[in-house]
Amino acid sequence: MRGMSAFNDAGGSGGPSLSPLPEDWGRALAVVAHPDDIEYGTASAVARWTAQGKQVGYLLATRGEAGIDGVPPDRAAPLREAEERAGAREVGVTDVEFLGHRDGVVEYGPALRRDIVRAIRRFRPDVIVSGAYTVRMIGGLVNQADHRAVGLAALDAARDAGNRWIFPELTEEGLEPWPGVRFVAFAGAERPTHGVDVTGAPLERGIASLAAHAEYTKGLGADADAFAPRPFLTWIARAAGPALGVEAAVLFDVHQLAPEGPPPWV
Repeated sequence: MRGMSAFNDAGGSGGPSLSPLPEDWGRALAVVAHPDDIEYGTASAVARWTAQGKQVGYLLATRGEAGIDGVPPDRAAPLREAEERAGAREVGVTDVEFLGHRDGVVEYGPALRRDIVRAIRRFRPDVIVSGAYTVRMIGGLVNQADHRAVGLAALDAARDAGNRWIFPELTEEGLEPWPGVRFVAFAGAERPTHGVDVTGAPLERGIASLAAHAEYTKGLGADADAFAPRPFLTWIARAAGPALGVEAAVLFDVHQLAPEGPPPWV
């Protein structure tokens, strides 16, 4: 099946090749471009984390108004926003924010970074989760423009959030710098470095989260069956599992911001 080679490369034939994503943290913020971006895999990891008592918030750059061909943007936006909130509740998330950037033409730059920094300083996460910002994503597929802009902006904003002299107007709003982001984890990356075991209940809750996007999935037309929540998410999680040595997994490319332990020369 298309894209399977990427999972095989990650897992190899000699057993697990990736490390578990560290989970010694308490708060995470998922930053993505569109409603449903989190649900195509990452939501299963979110379900695991909220079950552990961690706090997770969602930040979406757009309301997804350009995502359903047969539904005009003014009708699609509230529909997709409602589906995102419903999907978030399925995995234990109630903090969902939409920035209102225009779907399909999100621009990387200071305005987007500032909006994300504002949310980071407000939520004060230890970890940020996003989608791959590279031109190619898992399976070698070409990544979508909004995904690339938002993923890179999330990575840069994670560092910007700790510098009071970048976007000083946010300090004037009462939002003090937050240098506490340890790492940013990107789902859907062509070359993942870590994984999260979602075997059992987390995967089931992730499937329910994507199923909440019924109108969006129906709007895919001929492709709707290919992306049906249960078979699609089950296949992708089980294909990823061997890379971590488990039945089902979500894989991430982790970019570390804060040092872990003493420097290697000490």
